[in-house]
Amino acid sequence: MELPVSFDTDVLISGAGAAGLTLAIDLARRGVSFQLIEQNAQPFNGSRGKGIQPRTMEIFENLGFVDRMAAAGGPYPPLCQYRPDGTHTTSLLTEADVFPTAAEPYAAPLMLPQFATEAVMRERLAELGHHPHFGIRLTGFEQDANGVTARIEGKGREQVIRARFLVGTDGGRSFVRHALAIDFPGEALGVRAIVADVRLEGLDRSAWHRFQLDTPATQVMICPLAGTDLFQLQAPVAMEGEIDLSPAGLTALIGARTGRGDIIVRSVSWSSVYVMSARLADRYRVGRVFIAGDAAHVHPPTGAQGLNTSVQDAYNFGWKLASVLAGAPEALLDSYEAERRPVASNMLRLSTRLLGEAKQGIMRRDREARQLDLGYRGSSLNVPGSVGGKVQAGDRAPDAPCRGQGGQRTRLFTVFKGPYWTLLGYQPRDRPSAIAGIRIVTVGAGQELVDDNGHIAEAYGIDPGQWVLVRPDGYIAGIFSSDGLEPRLSQYLVQMLPLRPVDMFEGS
Repeated sequence: MELPVSFDTDVLISGAGAAGLTLAIDLARRGVSFQLIEQNAQPFNGSRGKGIQPRTMEIFENLGFVDRMAAAGGPYPPLCQYRPDGTHTTSLLTEADVFPTAAEPYAAPLMLPQFATEAVMRERLAELGHHPHFGIRLTGFEQDANGVTARIEGKGREQVIRARFLVGTDGGRSFVRHALAIDFPGEALGVRAIVADVRLEGLDRSAWHRFQLDTPATQVMICPLAGTDLFQLQAPVAMEGEIDLSPAGLTALIGARTGRGDIIVRSVSWSSVYVMSARLADRYRVGRVFIAGDAAHVHPPTGAQGLNTSVQDAYNFGWKLASVLAGAPEALLDSYEAERRPVASNMLRLSTRLLGEAKQGIMRRDREARQLDLGYRGSSLNVPGSVGGKVQAGDRAPDAPCRGQGGQRTRLFTVFKGPYWTLLGYQPRDRPSAIAGIRIVTVGAGQELVDDNGHIAEAYGIDPGQWVLVRPDGYIAGIFSSDGLEPRLSQYLVQMLPLRPVDMFEGS
């Protein structure tokens, strides 16, 4: 007789950066047990990723802290580019006509240094009753058919933890990825650079200052960090040799590259020297162990793509992991790599292209960088035979302002908020029976929501009687007609939810 296995936790997350915190927040609000460990003794204190893209803002809204994040940061300043003769031009980083719309409530990226972003996320996690364990290092693990046995050490002792799943969100040098022997192919991009958070005098905070004398190798960029009194200094440096990152050393570098002696660095709060590369893991999963974020992909910093892609990795994975832990088929987890790895591949292409443009002085950011058009149209999770016109299965579900039947103004994103699936019916003839695990919302005369300005009809392009099934991560799983709705939903959802078909519909 096989003895029962004792688990200390459902999920062990190694790495408490943006990806690990996103996964932890999502699991916490779903009531999943987890432990979040971080080998560093203190939270990261640098600005490495400073841009929050509109799609990530939508995720942060659903997770409950977007306004707190926006209050901590601010908009990107205009770019002021100085010529060798001392003249300069000023331009916007994004198109001048980018404004929020009914379907896209966040239009432009938010600037917030990474240390502040992660601080807000830790605060949200604390509200949900959890916190990261700093100074705890994963030293090894073995897995079997039922779970993972992990060894950790820190605070002067060693411990063994038994978990059902292990997730490595432990950065570009990922211990978890190395231990799994996952290949990490890619290329070095031939650029070594410094990034530093400094306090300085001699420049105003109304612009992102970019100086370039003669060649790309002599440029220096100095950007005021919204929500702080710091500037982020970025500059390419020689591939070999020591770099003086002291205030005096950085002041000298700025003087040499700008021809100005009035820009003086007074203090350095964080700095790093790194070699840029673009790499993508061959696999995101080996058995019951997964990788996400920078553990799965590293990239040049251009375009503010990396942190955002990492957050969206975790957001894609969280609901699937929670569903499987509750009893859904484990095959659901295979869709994580299938959906997210192509996105990371495209992100590497984009950030590498933007790096090439930056070397030539081009610093524009188009719609692709805002990540609102990312989707999963080819996903195995899309409902077979879905209809669709303006939006299709796999697309991001648009927002739309509307009115509740009780009279209050609301939005679809408010309706979608929380760890749920949503079935949205547009002017339906009939309402299906209650479905365990699904929020059913109807639109039209005499229904819960009133589309009095036509924003829902405009955003979705659906006909009366059609239904839209929205996944917990805000993507459309399928669009159906009312005919045969319940059998089709039952057949589909049994692959996603921890329910038997006989239990799917109330009263069936």
